[in-house]
Amino acid sequence: MNTSKVSGALDPVTLIVIEKGLAQVCNEMDLVHEKTSFSPVISEAFDRSNGIYGAKDGRLIAQGATGLPIFVGVMQETTRCVLEECPNLGQDDIIIVNDPYRGGTHLMDVKMVRPFFYKGRLWCYLSNAGHWPDTGGMVPGGFSSTATEIHQEGLRIPPVRIVRDGVMNDEMVKLILANIRIPDERIGDIKAQIAALQKGAERLTALLDRYGVEVVDVAIEELERRAEQMMRAHIRAIPDGVYRSTAYMDSDGVVNEPLEVHAEVTVSGDQVTVDLSKSSKPCTGPMNSVWASTVSSVYLGFKHVFPDVPINAGCFAPIEVKKPHGTFLYAEYPRPVAGCAAEVSQRVMESIFLALAQAIPHKLFGAAAGTSGNLNLSGVDPENGREYVMYYFSGGGYGGWWSGDGITNGCSTIGICKSQPVEIMEQRFPIRFEHYNLREDSGGAGKHRGGFGVNYRIRLLRGTAKVSFLMDHGKFGPPGILGGEPGATNQIVISQDGKEFTPEHISKADDIALRAGDWIEVSTPGGGGYGTPSERSDADIASDRRNGYFNEGQRR
Repeated sequence: MNTSKVSGALDPVTLIVIEKGLAQVCNEMDLVHEKTSFSPVISEAFDRSNGIYGAKDGRLIAQGATGLPIFVGVMQETTRCVLEECPNLGQDDIIIVNDPYRGGTHLMDVKMVRPFFYKGRLWCYLSNAGHWPDTGGMVPGGFSSTATEIHQEGLRIPPVRIVRDGVMNDEMVKLILANIRIPDERIGDIKAQIAALQKGAERLTALLDRYGVEVVDVAIEELERRAEQMMRAHIRAIPDGVYRSTAYMDSDGVVNEPLEVHAEVTVSGDQVTVDLSKSSKPCTGPMNSVWASTVSSVYLGFKHVFPDVPINAGCFAPIEVKKPHGTFLYAEYPRPVAGCAAEVSQRVMESIFLALAQAIPHKLFGAAAGTSGNLNLSGVDPENGREYVMYYFSGGGYGGWWSGDGITNGCSTIGICKSQPVEIMEQRFPIRFEHYNLREDSGGAGKHRGGFGVNYRIRLLRGTAKVSFLMDHGKFGPPGILGGEPGATNQIVISQDGKEFTPEHISKADDIALRAGDWIEVSTPGGGGYGTPSERSDADIASDRRNGYFNEGQRR
């Protein structure tokens, strides 16, 4: 297509209108996905994402403003995999896939990909992802901390048609529902993802009808060029050099030894190269990370540091990530990967932050809580005889930064999800939240202290249940920078028959039996501090104590 004539006529107003129009298509997909899902983790917590991806190579064109950021890079890889393995899709076909080794994350993140045709031509792909609270496996909810192979973690779905010629593939749906728990919820989530893709096709058609394919094509090229230009300008402002850091994970859930994420960030002009090849070897337990999750984590780390760069493929063009073969950050079949997107990804990002803090501390911050706090409770409610699987995650503190204290009870660094409302959880499951409060003294001390984590306790009201959790930062608190102290570590206490204990791996355990009256209490990490504690002003210290954030004799 000759775009020069169109490009010359593409005024700034039209460009920004098309940019916002593409984003609005994705936002409406997100909204449909959210409002029609059955699972609270999607309908209430927004653990999902929808986007538009290139027809030739799956490159990101646009993503919804409220979509989970970790899926920015992941769904590029998912879409590329579908392009390679399903080359002859019709305009009314939809692919379902959750295979971690085919552009995925953990098995609970189920993706759907639909080719979008405009006037008979394949123009792009519409893709989405939603976290299903269960996909089978040996631990309800999928977050097994002791799995040693992928087959123990749940149902693995390669790219297959779930919709063919506009008709749902009932045989495929039956196969999926027969292998997972709570099938009446999952069918609702399946239909919600399909409906979101349909809405995207409708709204995108309207956009192209209004502005024309040539104009929109040129706008996308220009938006990508500008995003790349902005990212390169930011990188150019970083002093050339090689910056190294190490971030630590508690354990892999099976072998009680730390895992190390070694980042080597090389800045040269307007290009940056990230090498993670000196990280720990592949691990026995489920804290391995597949390539799609690892590379997306690096992209997202830079996006946190430079949030003004628009999200599209151009944003990532100046960032080269070397594939870390032979490490736990490049998982291959049949390595277990349940913790990759929710936990390992955040430690990869932490390593990027720590490396860049050496070069541009005025743009960085102490580490955030760095864990999603994945907790699953499952059983049969004796009141109605129904089986249930409850998935819950929680917030923690963000790090102090150059201009102030860190955010308290912020979401995980991979997402913009919110914790599911206590009232909704108590209505749906036989539990009671006995308290949910600020965790005092959890923010790392510094000139600007870290934000605070939270404490919550869940008591089982009736019947029996099993609780499993896969978290992190239980041994190593989120580090501070420029002399700032680390935030408090993750702490978990369980009460069985009145006896309290902490699991061996601290932040990870499977299938702990609970009876009515038993409880689990979680205290999430605070953020790391920024600058030395001695630099903190007397006014800020007095304010913290006045608000009850710290007590006399405790660290500031």
